[in-house]
Amino acid sequence: MLLLALCAGLAVLFAGLGVWQVKRLFWKLDLIARVEARIHAEPVEAPEPDAVSTEDEYRAVSLTGHFLNDRETLVQAVTTLGGGYWVLTPFVTRSGFIVLVNRGFVPPERRAPENRPQGQTDENTILTGLLRLSEPEGGFLRSNDPAADRWYSRDVAAIARVRGLEKRVVVAPYFVDADAAPVPGGFPVGGLTVVRFTNNHLVYALTWFALAAMCVGAGVLLWRHKEGSGRRR
Repeated sequence: MLLLALCAGLAVLFAGLGVWQVKRLFWKLDLIARVEARIHAEPVEAPEPDAVSTEDEYRAVSLTGHFLNDRETLVQAVTTLGGGYWVLTPFVTRSGFIVLVNRGFVPPERRAPENRPQGQTDENTILTGLLRLSEPEGGFLRSNDPAADRWYSRDVAAIARVRGLEKRVVVAPYFVDADAAPVPGGFPVGGLTVVRFTNNHLVYALTWFALAAMCVGAGVLLWRHKEGSGRRR
């Protein structure tokens, strides 16, 4: 009886986990659909620093203002163009607050601003891109080292603090990935945002349901064995 109870309990547990994964599957599909809608919608004006929410991530936005090129930050990156750096440059909006703009990718030989002087424009401009939420702490197995100016993720608050931006004006708690609009001189290269959501929930659900079925099958075999033993007595 103890083994039968164990099989029944495990079957219920695994079935419950399977149902949970099905719910997660539909949640993930809805999330993907909402993000796709934001990406392909017409750009809207970037939100005020205190008005942004998680629902704004990957929303197409537009900004009007100018860059502070002398305060750019390089963040290590691996892209379809190879290894190099993201160029994050403070952008002073016409509303008066600052947004860190990921202008795009540069290879190691273009790391220094003097190796891409044409792209260092400080004129008023209008740019569009995707709003992204800050990436605190660092990258996979590598923590940001602000003291050494080594960055592996786009941690808005930490970068703003090191660059002294918060002493000037309000800094938005998000950054913007610039689109693929050509930059004078060709660098940085924008429009390389990768939107990818892992969605293995269906596989997980089928695995849990299969385990539940195996437990039910094992329980049936145990019950038949018990019944057969009883008749032989």
